[in-house]
Amino acid sequence: MLDISMFRGHADVIRADHDRRGLTHENIDEVIRLDEEWRRARYDADQLRKARNEAARGVAAAKKSGDSAAADSIMAEVADIGAKIDELGAHSNECLAQRDALRMRIPNILHTDVPVGEDDQKNTLRSMHGEKVELGFEARNHNDLIEMNGWVDQARGAKVTGSRFYFMQGDLARLEMALQQYGADFLMDRGYTLVQPPLMMNREAYEGVTDLEDFETVMYGVEPDKHYLIATSEHPLTAMRMDEIIEPSELPIRLVGVSPCFRREVGAHGLSDRGIWRVHQFTKIEQIVICHPDDSWGHHEELLDNAIGLWDNLGLHYRVVNICTGDMGTVASRKYDLEAWLPGAGGYKEVVSCSNCTDYQANRLRMRYRTTEGNAAVHTLNSTAVATSRALVAIMEQNQMEDGRVSIPEVLRPYMGGQGALEPLQ
Repeated sequence: MLDISMFRGHADVIRADHDRRGLTHENIDEVIRLDEEWRRARYDADQLRKARNEAARGVAAAKKSGDSAAADSIMAEVADIGAKIDELGAHSNECLAQRDALRMRIPNILHTDVPVGEDDQKNTLRSMHGEKVELGFEARNHNDLIEMNGWVDQARGAKVTGSRFYFMQGDLARLEMALQQYGADFLMDRGYTLVQPPLMMNREAYEGVTDLEDFETVMYGVEPDKHYLIATSEHPLTAMRMDEIIEPSELPIRLVGVSPCFRREVGAHGLSDRGIWRVHQFTKIEQIVICHPDDSWGHHEELLDNAIGLWDNLGLHYRVVNICTGDMGTVASRKYDLEAWLPGAGGYKEVVSCSNCTDYQANRLRMRYRTTEGNAAVHTLNSTAVATSRALVAIMEQNQMEDGRVSIPEVLRPYMGGQGALEPLQ
């Protein structure tokens, strides 16, 4: 969430950002009103405490001098101060809770270079990578490929769990494991520390990293413990240092997380979302950086460069787009997406999302670094390296052969014992 100092001293900046997003100002004005009411209640309570302390000294002096009437008079005057202080305390707590609940709903300040647009149709092209494959035959979509080769058993997955769950098997399962190892190795070679996070988080930690009011509908709750299965390792890795003061010498913190991810993915989806493109359980390799605020935009480009280098090594055709205001969401200040070309689907679809969240998550997590002037919020950044199920789709559709087999990217072959193609399940 935005630091409260933004509302007190730079509300015009927040209002201007809302204008870019096409949002009204009511929530901003209400946060400011509640903040002023909270501060006024605290001030009034402090003044009453001072009056009570002064009265206590007066009572003591009157008793010392033997003037019991004066002591009784003073005590009568302040008899209800305690109740008034309690009342003001309750009111200030209510104002604070309402203020911060609303503040958590107000989105981050967008970077000045974020393009303005209503939806993803207004995202702008940053760069193109690789050559669009010319197959020489009619492209199959990935769902046809997994069915004809027996690589995914969706029917039995649905039988034992439900729709959008599946058994992955044979060479495709081996390739999925190869992608995990390759993605982790690639980032460890660039100085990132490998972390396997918890697969569940409590509500407080989750509220620190995302807007639960929007995100909760796609998450799985775990009862009776009130935990949530993680939707991405970004969330536990970013929350890992919540309520901590980080020494500047530790920054930047670079992490690569590997974990299963769980999403309900409610709603209707198109034909290209059949198969393993949009599923309830998948594996993701995630990049995380926690850094000094002065360095975060450089690290944003670093994360993008990592993703580009990794996907270039896979030999696939994709594009990088700048996400516009209407497609941005609450937490990020700026975001890039990598979108892979899917010949079978006949379009580009997102495979990587790369975000700078500035101090938005850190404020919610109370995550600071030490400075000579006091403690200040760090900046947090995240980027997909590989969401394996989506990478598999891009590989299958771009590297498919006419007989239905799939050529394995050169960089992954060492992880597959030198095998050159995915063979049908025997």
